[in-house]
Amino acid sequence: MDTQSLYEMLKKSQEPKGYFFNDDKERVLELLNALLENKERYGYMVCPCRLASEDREQDRDIICPCVYREADVAEFGSCYCNLYVSRQWNEGKIPREYVPERRPPEKMGF
Repeated sequence: MDTQSLYEMLKKSQEPKGYFFNDDKERVLELLNALLENKERYGYMVCPCRLASEDREQDRDIICPCVYREADVAEFGSCYCNLYVSRQWNEGKIPREYVPERRPPEKMGF
């Protein structure tokens, strides 16, 4: 799969759920390309903004879309890496704040 195909597929499946791509399309395509690189490297699309352990079970919480996306978008209007955002975030109706890491430290200490 190429980056543009992944973009179209995810856009179609995620927008009805209320998750939109960041309006910075260049950033989005960079992140999607990194997801595809991680899929090739690890066998699964792990978040490019976090360190993977190379153990699918250990990384289950950060396979995109990660388990933290819902809470991040609800609270900040964006997920941790700014791939998925709310409509209000894209429209500039809420501030674009730093999204803190929600992943527990013990999950990162591999």
